[in-house]
Amino acid sequence: MIIPLLKLLSNNKNITAALFAAVMFILLSTSCGKENKEVVDVSFDPEKSYTMKALDISTLISDSGITRYRLNTKKWLVFEKAAEPHWYFPDGVYVEKFDTLFRAEASIKADTAYYYDKKGLWKLIGNVKVSSLAGERFETSLLFWDQRTEKVYSDKFIRIEQAERVITGIGFESNQSMTLYKIFNPQGVFPVSESRADSLEQDTVK
Repeated sequence: MIIPLLKLLSNNKNITAALFAAVMFILLSTSCGKENKEVVDVSFDPEKSYTMKALDISTLISDSGITRYRLNTKKWLVFEKAAEPHWYFPDGVYVEKFDTLFRAEASIKADTAYYYDKKGLWKLIGNVKVSSLAGERFETSLLFWDQRTEKVYSDKFIRIEQAERVITGIGFESNQSMTLYKIFNPQGVFPVSESRADSLEQDTVK
């Protein structure tokens, strides 16, 4: 059963502590290195002005003393004063889960990501790819994960690659472990080899 990797960012104290520690290190290093201070009168727009920023985060996270996860993101912005407080990952986020031999066994990747704190809602945008512990691969352009309802869903095109076949359709809903899911408007079921051949042909045409 796959552990929801994004849940680590919002619910796992180790990850949250690691991220905030990185941010505080950056802030303290910057402030301590400048003796001359200037006060600039700048208008503050809570919807556009972040309250915290961290760059080039790459960290390993332990669970019960064992390294289990790796988190990579180029930029992490926090808008805690916005009408709808949120975290923003404009350059994407990537999380990997390791087995006891430090081999990657599940992952989540997206070009852009948002986390809405009060709603407990993740929004992943652009080239969203999920590899589950069951060995299935999910690809879509938009994916939501609602922590409160423990559901993952999308109203966009979804591609699911299983061991022997590929399922495609529009609209998708799953439990957060990605083990029980349904496609609302199925478009087709294809053998894996046929699906890959079609992809190669399309790439050649482009």
